[in-house]
Amino acid sequence: MPTLNVNAKLLPFITKPQPLKIAIGGRSSGKSLGVGDMLAFEMDAKGYDIYCLREFQDSVADSVHKVFKSSIEKRLSLSGWDIQANTVIAPNGARTTYKGANRNPDAMQGAQDYLRSWFEEAHRASQASLDKLLPTIIRNPGAQCWFTANPQSSTDPFSRRFITPYYDQLMRDGFYEDEMHYIVMVNWRDNPWRNDEQNMLREWDFKHISRAKYDWIWEGAFMDEVEDSIISAEEFDAAIDAHIKLGFKPVGKKVISFDPADTGGDAKGMSYRHGSIFYDVMQRKAGDVNEATDWATDYAIKADAQTFIWDADGLGLSLRRQVSEGLTGHKIDQEAFRGGMTPDRPDMMYEPIDDNSAKSMKNKDVFRNKRAQYYWALRDRFYRTYRAVEHGEYHDPDGLISISSDIKDLQQLRSEVCRIPRKPSGNGQIQILSKPDMKKLDIASPNMADTLMMSLSISDKIQKRTRSKPQQVSIA
Repeated sequence: MPTLNVNAKLLPFITKPQPLKIAIGGRSSGKSLGVGDMLAFEMDAKGYDIYCLREFQDSVADSVHKVFKSSIEKRLSLSGWDIQANTVIAPNGARTTYKGANRNPDAMQGAQDYLRSWFEEAHRASQASLDKLLPTIIRNPGAQCWFTANPQSSTDPFSRRFITPYYDQLMRDGFYEDEMHYIVMVNWRDNPWRNDEQNMLREWDFKHISRAKYDWIWEGAFMDEVEDSIISAEEFDAAIDAHIKLGFKPVGKKVISFDPADTGGDAKGMSYRHGSIFYDVMQRKAGDVNEATDWATDYAIKADAQTFIWDADGLGLSLRRQVSEGLTGHKIDQEAFRGGMTPDRPDMMYEPIDDNSAKSMKNKDVFRNKRAQYYWALRDRFYRTYRAVEHGEYHDPDGLISISSDIKDLQQLRSEVCRIPRKPSGNGQIQILSKPDMKKLDIASPNMADTLMMSLSISDKIQKRTRSKPQQVSIA
C-alpha cells in the first residue's frame, strides 16, 4: 500500500462523506497536487474511475493529466500503472477521463457514471455548468465531486454558490461543513512542502504589489478590482467600521437612497446613511419595481429619514407619484437623481485631493455628468478614510465614509464598489463607464454601489424648520 502524504487540511476529503468537497485558496497551497494525490490513491485502493472537469479545455494538455502522472511516478511511487497520452490506468482498471464544460455542456451529464469527479480551476465554472453538474452528482448515491479553486470576484457563479453564503464561518474557522458541503480554505502557510523559490516570490510580492492583489494571489481572497477601477479593495476594507476605528459618530441627515429595477436579472438596491456612516446597504431580487418602491419608502419611514432619493433615469422616471404617495404624511424630502445631467454647482471650483492637474477648474469642466461627479466624491471619501485609518492622517469626519460590518451583503457591495471603472475621455473630463458598457465587460450591475453614489448628492446639513409668527387679526 502506498504512503499518502498530503496537506492535513485536505484529509477530510477522504474521511468525510459529503458529496461536495471544495478547496479554495491561493498560490503554493498545494491543493491541486493534494487532490491529485488523494484521487490517485483512491483509484489504486478502491478502483474509482475519476471524471476530471474544467470549464475550458481545448486538449488533454489543458487538463490535470500531468498532475496524475506526477502523483503516480513521483509522490506516490505507484507501480504497474499504464500512463497513456490521454489517460492514466491503474492495475485494477480504474482510469481518468478529461472533459471541458464550455465547449461540451453535456459533459456535465457524464459525471453521473462516476463516484469521484474533480472540477479543477472551478472559479471559472459558468452558472450553466454548475446548474447541470450539481443535480447530476447528487443523483448518484455515494458520488462525490471535488472542486479546487482560487477565488476571483465575489460575484462569480462559483463564489456565489460555494463561498459567499458561508464566508463568515470560512474566515473565522477556516472551513465550513453541513450535510452536503465540506469547504476548506487552504493557503501557502498550510503547505509544509512549499519550496524556497515559492517563498522568495511570495515575499517579493508582499513588498512590491498592492495588498489587495497580494491577498488574492497568496491568501485566496476575492479579487474585486478591475482595470481602471476608481476605488481599490484596500480603500474599501479600510472603510469597514471606520467610525469605530477612528472614533466618530454620525452627524447630519439620515438619507435613504434607492436604485429601482423591474423583474429580471438586476436586483434593486437601497442604502441607509446617517452622516458619514452607511449603516445598511441591501438588495432585493424579488418583485417588480412598484413592490420594491414600497419596500424602500417603508424603510425610509421606519428609519425616520430626512431625505429619500431615487434614480430617476430610465425606469425611475415614472416613480415620482408612487414615492410621493408612499411618503405622504411624513416630513421626508424627496429628490429625483438624474445621473446623466450637468454636474451640480457647475461653476464652482473643483478641489481635488490628489490631482494637481484639476486645480483651478470648474465642476462642469472636470466631470462629464452628475454620475461621474458623485462617484468621484465617493472615491475621494474612500481615499481620505484609507489615509486616516492606515496612515494616521487627520481628516474631517464629514468627508470620510464608514461602511458597517453588519451589512448582510458586504462582500457583494465590496465587489460592486471596487469594480467601477473610469471611462477614457477625449476631452479630459472624468467619466464613469455606463451600466450597459459594464455589462459588455461582464461586470455586474452596481445597484448597491449606485445607492452610495446617489446618497452623497444630498448635503448632510439639516435645515431648521422655523415657524412663522401668527399674525394678529383684529375682529371688528
